[in-house]
Amino acid sequence: MKIAISGKGGVGKTTLAALLAQAYADTGHNVLAVDADPSPCLAGALGFPAELRAGLHPIAEMEELIYERTGAKPGTSGGFFTLNPRVDDLPDRFSAIHRGVRLLEMGSVELGGSGCICPESALLKTLFTHLLFKQQDVLLLDMYAGVEHLGRATVDFVDTMLIVVEPTRRSLGTAAQIKSLASDIGLTRLWLVGNKVYNDEEVVFLQDAAPDIPLLGYLPADPSVIEADRLGVAVYDHSPSLRQAAVKFSQELSQLIDTISVQRNVE
Repeated sequence: MKIAISGKGGVGKTTLAALLAQAYADTGHNVLAVDADPSPCLAGALGFPAELRAGLHPIAEMEELIYERTGAKPGTSGGFFTLNPRVDDLPDRFSAIHRGVRLLEMGSVELGGSGCICPESALLKTLFTHLLFKQQDVLLLDMYAGVEHLGRATVDFVDTMLIVVEPTRRSLGTAAQIKSLASDIGLTRLWLVGNKVYNDEEVVFLQDAAPDIPLLGYLPADPSVIEADRLGVAVYDHSPSLRQAAVKFSQELSQLIDTISVQRNVE
C-alpha cells in the first residue's frame, strides 16, 4: 500500500500520518513513513526518542551528500550534474526505526514542472521514484500541501491520496485546489479525512460541502494532541479516540486498496 497524505498547512496531516503508521505497524506490517514536509515533525508525532530524532536530517539539506551523488553543489542551477543519481542506499542509511515504523525525513524543494532544475531536486525526484518502486508493505508519504513530489511517471504507483481537511470552507477550498493539481497528473483516487471535528453538525457540513471527493471518515477534536506534543509522546498512545479512529481507517483503506488492485488487474 502506498498512501500519500496532503492538505493545507496546520490541518493535521502529520497527525494522521503518525496514527496510520503506528496502526499498520501494530498489525505486523512493514511500514516506511516519509516526511516530505519542508519542516519535518513526523518524528515527534510518532514519539521517536530524542536520541533517534537527533540522528534524523532531511535529505534535501544534506549538501555534501547532494554534491557527492549529483556532482554539483546545492543551490546552483545550470551547468552539468547527474539527473539520475544513485539513491538505493539512502532509505536505510538515513532512516530510523521505532516501534516498527521506519522514518525517513526527505524534506522538500521546488519540484513542480516549472520549478527549479537543481541538484537537490534531482536527488529528491530520483529518491521519491525509488521509494514508490520499492517493495514495502506500507509506504506513507506525509507531503507538503500539494502534489509537487508526484509526477505522471510515478502517480500510478500511489494507491490513494488522503486530503486532510478541517470543517471549514477555507480548508475545503484548499482540498479542491489539491484535487485539481492531482487531476492534472492523473491521480484521481482521492479521499477526504476530516480532522478536529467537534460534533455531528460538522460531519454533515463536510459531507455536504466536500468538493466532489468522497469522505473516508473523520478524526474527533481532541486536546490531547497538543498535550502529546508538549509531553513528547506519540499521539497514538495519548489519545484513545484518535487511536480507535486510526485503526478503523487502516482497515478501511486496506479494503479500498485491495479493490483498487483488483480493478487494475482487470483493466
